[in-house]
Amino acid sequence: MFDNIIRFALNYRLLVVALAALMLVYGFQTLRSLPVDVFPDLNRPTVTIISEAEGLAPEEVETLVTFPIEAAVNGASGVVRVRSSSSTGFSIVYVEFDWDMDIYLARQIVTEKLIQISGTLPKDVHSIMGPVSSIMGEIMFIGITSENDDVSSLDLRTIAEWDVKQRLLGINGVSKITAIGGDVKQYHVMVDPQKMLNHGISLHQVRSALENANVNTTGGFLLEPYKEHSIRNIGRIRSLDDLEKTVIAKEVSSDKPALTLADIAGVEMAGPIAKRGDASINGKAGVLLAISKQPNTDTINLTRRIEQELLAIEKTLPKGVMLNPEIFKQADFIENAIHNIIEALRDGSILVAIILFLFLLNFRTTAITLVAIPLSFVVTFIIFKWLGMSINTMTLGGLAVAIGELVDDAIVDVENVFRRLRQNKNAQKPKATLRVVFEASKEIRNSIVFASLIVVLVFLPLFSMSGLEGKVFIPLGVAYITSIAASLLVSLTVTPALCSYLLPNMKRMAHEKDGWLVRGIKAIHGKLLDFALPRPKAVLGLVGMIFVAALLVVPTFGREFLPEFNEGSFTINVTLPPGTSLAESNRMGILAENLMHEIPEVAHTGRRTGRAEEDEHALGVNTTELEVTLKPSARHKENIVADIREKLGSIPGVIINIGQPISHRIDFITSGIRAQIAIKIFGDDLNILRQKAAELQNLIKDVEGIADLQMEQQLLIPQVHINFDRDKARQHGVMIGEAAEHAELALQGQTITSIIDGNRLYDVILRLNDDARQDKESIARIPFDTLRGNVVPLGLFADIEEAKGPNLINREGVNRRMVVQANTQGRDVVSVVKDIQKILDAELDLPTGYYLSYGGQFESQANAQRNILILSVFSLLGMFLALYMHFKSVSLSLQVMLAIPLSFIGAVVGVYVTGGVFSIATMVGFIALTGIASRNGIMMISHYLHLMKYEGESFDLNMLKRGTQERLVPVIMTALTALLALTPLVMAAGESGKEILSPVAVVIFSGLFSSTLLNLIVTPLVFWMFGKKPSQNYLDRQGVSRL
Repeated sequence: MFDNIIRFALNYRLLVVALAALMLVYGFQTLRSLPVDVFPDLNRPTVTIISEAEGLAPEEVETLVTFPIEAAVNGASGVVRVRSSSSTGFSIVYVEFDWDMDIYLARQIVTEKLIQISGTLPKDVHSIMGPVSSIMGEIMFIGITSENDDVSSLDLRTIAEWDVKQRLLGINGVSKITAIGGDVKQYHVMVDPQKMLNHGISLHQVRSALENANVNTTGGFLLEPYKEHSIRNIGRIRSLDDLEKTVIAKEVSSDKPALTLADIAGVEMAGPIAKRGDASINGKAGVLLAISKQPNTDTINLTRRIEQELLAIEKTLPKGVMLNPEIFKQADFIENAIHNIIEALRDGSILVAIILFLFLLNFRTTAITLVAIPLSFVVTFIIFKWLGMSINTMTLGGLAVAIGELVDDAIVDVENVFRRLRQNKNAQKPKATLRVVFEASKEIRNSIVFASLIVVLVFLPLFSMSGLEGKVFIPLGVAYITSIAASLLVSLTVTPALCSYLLPNMKRMAHEKDGWLVRGIKAIHGKLLDFALPRPKAVLGLVGMIFVAALLVVPTFGREFLPEFNEGSFTINVTLPPGTSLAESNRMGILAENLMHEIPEVAHTGRRTGRAEEDEHALGVNTTELEVTLKPSARHKENIVADIREKLGSIPGVIINIGQPISHRIDFITSGIRAQIAIKIFGDDLNILRQKAAELQNLIKDVEGIADLQMEQQLLIPQVHINFDRDKARQHGVMIGEAAEHAELALQGQTITSIIDGNRLYDVILRLNDDARQDKESIARIPFDTLRGNVVPLGLFADIEEAKGPNLINREGVNRRMVVQANTQGRDVVSVVKDIQKILDAELDLPTGYYLSYGGQFESQANAQRNILILSVFSLLGMFLALYMHFKSVSLSLQVMLAIPLSFIGAVVGVYVTGGVFSIATMVGFIALTGIASRNGIMMISHYLHLMKYEGESFDLNMLKRGTQERLVPVIMTALTALLALTPLVMAAGESGKEILSPVAVVIFSGLFSSTLLNLIVTPLVFWMFGKKPSQNYLDRQGVSRL
């Protein structure tokens, strides 16, 4: 089949070249239409259920809201994990599905479950599903501040909600926008209980009056002979003045005006009564908008459209109101990362071109070989389009890793065609040019095709990787395999066609002499081979000892899931003790912001304390999250982090957690915890969980490399309990249910109605004034209407006392859970966790029914390592079977596979030199290396067999030296092009976008370096020692009896 492909390409060479040119144009046009993102889609299909349960304590939210929802969804099809958090008046449940689950099907499943339990939830609890976006889809923060004193916090939030947010939601691709900060405009009716008593009015009468005073009705139509009019009865409240004039009492004497709301209550327009979150930008109070994108939306394109809309919006805002879109933009990291990868591709291509020219010393042969790179790229881009993939750091990384190998097949073909044409030029009876090109391409066709097949084959098991590591590395594998397959096709079609056009009439064709570089390399290699051949056992024994030494070094390496990113920004959590007020958290949060601006590299900060309404970002009011954007700096990131820790460490009583935006979100996806290490304690009793978590934290606090150690803030906070006495309630004619609802209305307040202002709706909140709820004694005096028609204070039938209760209850897998979390500094994650495990196994004693679980990057690393090791076995087995099918010899197959231990030596040295840490990226590099390193052995052994089969050589030292020397140039050229192409990635550890790719490149670079140097000596020696009988068997099958 492959012979026919080469024959077709030469017979229709003009057509082949024309199609290649068209493919280039179409491919680069396709590239422009591909979406661009930072990573492939890393989101596990997750449905978030948000429930507002005003008035319920955390333990009541857990029992009445969270647990019923968990129980309903836990057994649903495709659900792999259910997590939840219950706090005062709020429940959030995360339902995680299998990675391959369609998100819309998942939402349908959850919707059906919510419908089934809707009747069992408290009547005032409303559960909604979060939008179809994920934590990784949070692409941008916009800060809104004002330098104009006339713009109040109410005005600023109104501008944010109605002038900015609504216009941005109209942009295609925006999924949701969450606003926090400023004050949401509301109308407050704050009733004076003493005035109510004086006028004989109850709180429920006030509520009823408000509901009845804010209605519009219809009066049908007024008909005239030639037209009609619709009749509208306009009764809605339009202003604060209308609200104050609302009539309360129905019975009014003739000499007194009607009782209005203003007579018994203070009416005002203000912010929320119980505010649960706030924000600031660069230390100044403001509103923070968090923008999330819809799935599969181009982040950079969407960000540009948002920025354009912001410019238009800014022109319409009041004087002094400013928009700041620079607090956090995922697009900045994406553009920087993509630019760095493209830079690596460019530099790699230049280095490849230089090395090709140095060896070939000819522009035409160099140009023919280089054509494989753009053609392979465009074919890959077209495949991306068909598969719905994006341009991201991993897909471009696959091309960057492959770029040196894309010219390998073309190098071998061009070198052999050039050599055969030169020999034909000086022959007594020259053959036709096309005949020589065909035979030269056919001669090395089997080794080219098979070497490429092996490279592809060892990568295939990566496609069975699951979890986050599969989402990260499968796109790299697609890009790598597609480009390698495309380069093979180019070498079988375009390369022979171009050779037939450009090589035959060259002036250098008449000179058989190699270039100076090639002559020098052949001379050095000849001397090494002459030295090694007489003493094969000594040489192979030395290589074996080096391999064993490399094996002994591996257990000393550290382990981690993924290399640390360099995002150019930080996400910092500042946590105060539970029970801290929002006002105090605000003060400390602004202090933290100001401290950040003392660090020279800090450009912008955005702060959100607590949570916004119906936000998945469920933080308590005691927790502040800072988004810190950095300026470009020559200082190392670790030094900046040390400065941050020092600055924030000066704030008394706070717990600090420092991460990066995308890294934080990846941690949250893997374990539900925004930290590298999460130690989870499961059990029923919150007191025992708190006690054991504190004990655990104390045991591991001195472990080397641990940083940001903290216990999940599930603590007891002060509460006021109103305990109804049923006997006293019966004596006074009080129904407990009505009393509880009355107390809720009086103390917390309720939204009774809303006032319309244009297209805007503002809530009207009713409750007693602050004097009636400032302490236990004032609460006890709250009046209550009994069934007997009299009014009694609440304290007559209820005991009001101070108590303590949990601020937060977290659950996972339908069990209560407490987490001790940490990050690492100066040491790998797995080593730190292993030390933690030793301490806890020996010293932490858990009661019956309580157990530990390790999460975070450690859990992900352990699962991924186990899967990759299994996949590696399948890769090696598949590689051996493929080699056996080609050579029909166990011995020859194993001789080719000797390249694997030879490459392992260099790879171990490379990992050691670059820090001695094994990550998932490192292991993927090892898998790729096994296929790449085997190419040289395949080409050399195949050429030995070719010389004996077709050119009359015998199995002797002359054949061995000739075969090795003839394959020396293509072997070294293919190795050097691959090595130099990887150099930009090897040298780029820590650069944005290259963090994951650099360890892959280091392993391939160092392993290929050692395998190439050693293969040129070891392969001839092993073939000389063990290859005679397998060669005879091979030739016998080919019908050749001579050796």
